[in-house]
Amino acid sequence: MLEVKAVALHVGERLLFDELTVTVHHGHKVGVVGRNGVGKSTFFDLLRRRVLPEAGVVLWPQAWRVACLDQNVAPSPRSALDFVLDGDKRLRRIEGAIAAAQAGADERLAHLYGELEDAGGYHAHARAGEILHGLGFAGADFDKPHRAFSGGWRIRLNLAQALMAPSDLLLLDEPTNHLDLEATLWLEAWVRKYPGTLLAIAHDRDFLDKTVQAVVHVDRGRATTYTGNYSAFERQRAEALTQQAALHKHQQRRVQEIRRFVDRFRAKDSKAKQVQSRLKALQRMELVAPVLAESPYRFVFSEPRKISNPILQLDDAALGYGGPAVLEDVTLRVYSADRIGVLGANGAGKTTLLRCLAGELAPQQGRLGRGPHSAVGYFAQHQLESLDSDRTPLEQLLDQTAASGQPRFGSQAARDYLGGWGLTADHANRPAGTLSGGEKARLVLALLACAEPAVLVLDEPTNHLDLEMREALALALQQYRGALLLVSHDRHLLRRCVDSFWLLAEGRVRPFQGDLENYAGYAQDARRRGAKVRQRPQHPKPDGQARLRSKAHPPSKVRRQLNARRRQLEAEVDRHVNAIHALEERLGVVATEGPAGDLPRLAKEHKAAQVAVQRAERAWLEVEEALDRLDRDADDTRNSAEATIAST
Repeated sequence: MLEVKAVALHVGERLLFDELTVTVHHGHKVGVVGRNGVGKSTFFDLLRRRVLPEAGVVLWPQAWRVACLDQNVAPSPRSALDFVLDGDKRLRRIEGAIAAAQAGADERLAHLYGELEDAGGYHAHARAGEILHGLGFAGADFDKPHRAFSGGWRIRLNLAQALMAPSDLLLLDEPTNHLDLEATLWLEAWVRKYPGTLLAIAHDRDFLDKTVQAVVHVDRGRATTYTGNYSAFERQRAEALTQQAALHKHQQRRVQEIRRFVDRFRAKDSKAKQVQSRLKALQRMELVAPVLAESPYRFVFSEPRKISNPILQLDDAALGYGGPAVLEDVTLRVYSADRIGVLGANGAGKTTLLRCLAGELAPQQGRLGRGPHSAVGYFAQHQLESLDSDRTPLEQLLDQTAASGQPRFGSQAARDYLGGWGLTADHANRPAGTLSGGEKARLVLALLACAEPAVLVLDEPTNHLDLEMREALALALQQYRGALLLVSHDRHLLRRCVDSFWLLAEGRVRPFQGDLENYAGYAQDARRRGAKVRQRPQHPKPDGQARLRSKAHPPSKVRRQLNARRRQLEAEVDRHVNAIHALEERLGVVATEGPAGDLPRLAKEHKAAQVAVQRAERAWLEVEEALDRLDRDADDTRNSAEATIAST
């Protein structure tokens, strides 16, 4: 059991925690929520003993292994696969000991190989590959160095390393921030199967609803635990706030009654005892804080003065970056009433499409058309870094409105406007480079919202935003009267704000007929098709329609070659694994009975067999991905054949 008892902690002169108390039972999964700045990440630092409490204690069983998602890790030259495997420190320690023992013909080799098997060493590469694949990495990425990935992808690798580490207590700080929807769905499934104790700081309410059994709400230096998922917490919190408001109102009436009595009889000696009694009661009374139910965020997206219809259109377009097109044959229209969610797996081209529609990327072929009133408000993560880091939010807002030719804000009005986005006077007058990621995101959205766009094109706008800000953003987008194109892994935001979907798959853009639950099933089916273990289909004697289907989609030479290669690699893996087990038995005999001179040769053969298994497993994964691509390409052909069959 994890216990945090009466912890107090200052950050500078500010009292961050006061009597902070939390209890988490073994095996429970708990969400940690609260506004930005209340100390959620510092709470994790306490659990990791990076910060020591000034009072109180933090306790958990000494035998517990702790793993944590680090948001900041220095770029590493290690390959992605090795970086993830480094999360299993016991495995790496055993591997190092084996390497040292092999060099010296150490008789402990047999024991070390037993430890390696106990640590799951023979399946570690496959497990790491499964985690990487689940988080959106392709087989070709496994050998790339950690430092070659962008910041968001490095955080995915940090998450993969944390998941790889055997643990009894897992601390995940914003695990979904840099994930797409498919990776978030995979992580949900992984977390549900995780057998240890989990604490997750998250601003994704759907993720919390699907994974946690309790919610710890951190507020004003203390923590309150609520049973159930995030939706249950919201209901309980709302009820508590309602009761608190009623209690506060009742208490204030009682305070006024006591004060009137004291003022009336203070000068009368006969009432002195009653007056003193009531004064003491007033001093002892624990004042119930008034409920501050109103969100700190107050903003809207300015409505377009005029709007074209259609706003944007693409005709027979190919989109890409100079090489092979990412998307082909793209023909679409964006109308003034459209509210569209853009779906697709990582790498499907969602950002490419949005960049083109926003005017940042010209089509490789085809045409992008714009109406005369088609101003685009575009939000993407790279814009956080494109802010002028030396100028304050106030200066940048005033510069933007002045440059538009219609200055909208005076200095005080601009401060009030930024305040509605949670950017206080202190934030408004600091260089933008000193702001946090969430504050930068709010500034970019604030600049975008006052520009009167005809269409909002938003690429993952909720990264770094807390739950209250996400709720305020959803309300503002619901009220916005222009068109909306939205890519987001926040399913709550998608449900609230869009009414139709585009699906990007196999290099095409097409309408998706269904809701997010249907898409979750589609994504899981696609992942299942690429899973490590495939169920071999049975081939009964085809009927007439099946023969027509087979003519429409005959087995290709490439498919036959890939299937043959897959069978060859499976046999190769089995052969090498059997060789490893045989060598371990021989190593055990030699280590105990001799001759010791055979140890170096056997150890060398064992290491070569391990390398061969790893090489064969990587090749097998590449073949699986190639077969998966063929299956996807075959869908269109099969659908065409079925349409022909139906018409006949």
